[in-house]
Amino acid sequence: MASVNGVQTNIPINTADNWKPDSWRSKPIKQCPEYPDIKALHKATAELDQLPPIVHPHEIEKLKQSLKEVAEGKAFLLQGGDCAELFDYCRQDAIESKLKLLLQMSLVLIRGTNRKVVRIGRMAGQYAKPRSSPMETVDGKQVPSFRGDILNGFDLSERELDPQRLVKAYSYSAATLNCIRAAISSGIADLHRPMNWELGHVQDERLKAKYSESVGFLTEALRFMRTIGADKARNLETVDIYTSHEGLLLEYEQSLTRLLAVPRYPAEGETQKFEYYDTSAHFIWIGDRTRQIDHAHVEFIRGIANPIGVKVGPTTPTSDLLELLRTINPSREVGKVTLITRYGAAKVRELLPAHIRAVESSEYRGTVIWQCDPMHGNTRSVSSGIKTRRFDDIFSELQETLAVHKEEGSYLGGMHLELTGDAVTECMGGSQNLDEGDLSTNYTSHCDPRLNEKQALEMAFLVADHYLEERKVDGTVQDQQ
Repeated sequence: MASVNGVQTNIPINTADNWKPDSWRSKPIKQCPEYPDIKALHKATAELDQLPPIVHPHEIEKLKQSLKEVAEGKAFLLQGGDCAELFDYCRQDAIESKLKLLLQMSLVLIRGTNRKVVRIGRMAGQYAKPRSSPMETVDGKQVPSFRGDILNGFDLSERELDPQRLVKAYSYSAATLNCIRAAISSGIADLHRPMNWELGHVQDERLKAKYSESVGFLTEALRFMRTIGADKARNLETVDIYTSHEGLLLEYEQSLTRLLAVPRYPAEGETQKFEYYDTSAHFIWIGDRTRQIDHAHVEFIRGIANPIGVKVGPTTPTSDLLELLRTINPSREVGKVTLITRYGAAKVRELLPAHIRAVESSEYRGTVIWQCDPMHGNTRSVSSGIKTRRFDDIFSELQETLAVHKEEGSYLGGMHLELTGDAVTECMGGSQNLDEGDLSTNYTSHCDPRLNEKQALEMAFLVADHYLEERKVDGTVQDQQ
């Protein structure tokens, strides 16, 4: 028996055995906030329980179909956005600048990879961040660590955990996603007008010329399609942008997990099936700190129908990978799990081959998406104590990962970047040649450093160039003509 909208029913449910949205509570848990006022927490989660879903199962299932194509090598996954969103980022200019950047990067990658690009933003819900310690030292004083706007505020006067922020996070997520949808429906992504995406922020003439060349290529292709009458397709005027965040705060994720009908028409005589969807986002991932197989976070994600990401790093035993896959995806659904590798540029060749071989020599061969996160393993502090990343290290990890996958006969299906559409100065290097002295110019992140709009676009060009050169060697560049 299951309950749908409070009514007991015998409907079939596609979910893990003995799993319920709250079964994670019986497991040990890491990164769990200890709210001082449990009554206030229950009041906030009860309010969330009654609110409508932020995303719809139809959208989640549509993403799953696209991710299946990524796993099969027919598409490329671009995932990017802020390290930790702030409620203050819920502004039209901030949202649209990230959206435009993801669209620009995907245009470049489409030309380079000769594949469709699936776009997922670290947006509309990335409000929680894992921390090494619940306390930190600020100006010689021990204070609670900033754990993301969904839990507490960055200002020292707001460091106490506040359950009402869970409800605020819902509101800001819904408003952000509404702005994304409105921008797309208003034509921001219309490929008939690619030059409307504005290049004013790209000052480097070489970079601007390369982007303009890509836009010119697309314009010529569209002109040809128009000539033969093949340009009427709706998908030339709009794109799909999906949302994602780390499923860190299980109180929030549980409240937004709903038993809903799988959005498809049953065959004649077949009963409509229901599954549990986490409606807080389309795509949920678990991090390096919370992927313990017998712990709460894995217990939670094994039961939801959403596509799942798992961070894989230097501390991931090879033996854990298969156990994780068998726990999260026992039916071996293609594209269900994305393995997001993050080693650090110097460790890719040491660690990645064994992880690839473990998966690709098992029953999970061809079912997972391999994605590179070249950001988290390359964080360092400069002499002033500021955290930063070097552009060359980030690209080096991408290059090494691409090379290893080619050597192992597997497919790197995507990249996962922390980025912003603003002109921040948080990562060193790139065509701007930012150095240590530039970091304080516009360093606004409260967590990890992000690529600015110029560095992110340049990264897309470098990855696209890699694929173009590879295709020239293979003799397949003419596929685009």
